[in-house]
Amino acid sequence: MNITTLIPDEHGDIEWPDVDKDRRVVITLGAFDGMHRGHQAVIDRVVELAKRHDAGSAVMLFDPRPAFVHAHGGNTPEVDADALSGVDERIAAMERAGIEQVYVVRYSLAFAEKSYIFFLGQLTGKLGMRTLVLGSDAALGAGRKGDVQAIANLAAATGVFELDVVDDRGPGEVRIPRNWMPQMPSKWGEPANPLEGATKAERRAWSKKHQAKPVRTWSSSNVRYLLGNGRINEADAILGHLHAVTGEVVHGEERGRSIGFPTANLGASITGYLPVDGVYAGWLVDLGKAPANAGLEDRVELVCNAVGAQRWPAAISIGTKPTFSEATGRYERVVEAYCLSEDWLELYGHTVRVEFAGFLRPQVKFGSADELVAELKRNVQTTREITSRQ
Repeated sequence: MNITTLIPDEHGDIEWPDVDKDRRVVITLGAFDGMHRGHQAVIDRVVELAKRHDAGSAVMLFDPRPAFVHAHGGNTPEVDADALSGVDERIAAMERAGIEQVYVVRYSLAFAEKSYIFFLGQLTGKLGMRTLVLGSDAALGAGRKGDVQAIANLAAATGVFELDVVDDRGPGEVRIPRNWMPQMPSKWGEPANPLEGATKAERRAWSKKHQAKPVRTWSSSNVRYLLGNGRINEADAILGHLHAVTGEVVHGEERGRSIGFPTANLGASITGYLPVDGVYAGWLVDLGKAPANAGLEDRVELVCNAVGAQRWPAAISIGTKPTFSEATGRYERVVEAYCLSEDWLELYGHTVRVEFAGFLRPQVKFGSADELVAELKRNVQTTREITSRQ
């Protein structure tokens, strides 16, 4: 796979790379945050059509996420805490799907102001686009005026490219509270859908109470909402894979080691959306040590190598360690993974992926370390049961 980074200038213009104009390409574009099943359907269609027409397969990947850039008026913070996955994870998934070329475009407000007609002209003239693949409700260009119907009309009028529309919505729509905030479940075990088994009248009442808005079932917004409420199984089903975050293992307070549960502690620089505080069953994957000053290609290679990397079932904690935080005065949010391994794992300085397979329980303060140990043993057993089924 080739990865090309394109940085628009202050006017939003791009200096396009030289490409082989004799081999046209099938291309799609978007942020592809999380690479959920809707995204996978679009990517798979690009690969399918490229093979059918003996064309190249390409993705134009916007980074940062357009929603993130617009929400901050172009003055984006360094960290996008709402991004489900890192750019490296998304590109690695595209490579596994068979994409040959990824153009990573540094999304900006100036770039967003280009009309969809101008932009599509650039794709055909500069990159040799023969087919544009889009999801069913995609829109691009200034004011999002380039919706599927407008682009279809343009393709028919010019005859220089084709439009292929993929149903990437999934099974209908769901409703999400308009101003929801992460809410840790209060009970043990994977939370249920509060609307499961509800009548139409009950659904309407719930939607009105929470000022809920409709969103696609297969959408990054829905996945964030589910993760923010501990509904890991539903989120993973939409993603088509286990939700994960990555980070570097650092030295912690070693409280876990003192009670017989040594953990791998992730540093503050975590890539991926953190589910709500709680204890989870999942996996820890050792990606190894990243090269010094690792670039995007290095990070993508690191993620791709995860297929053959060592992985262990793990009980994962996200929170502020309520049993100990009063004594230490440290309340920062931390991620720890206790690997179910008989061997001591020396992972300091390694990049690891923490994958989430199920919600076990909320973070609670125990009366003593002994009570905490007893609960941790139950968490380990449940983790074994959940991961043994995967």
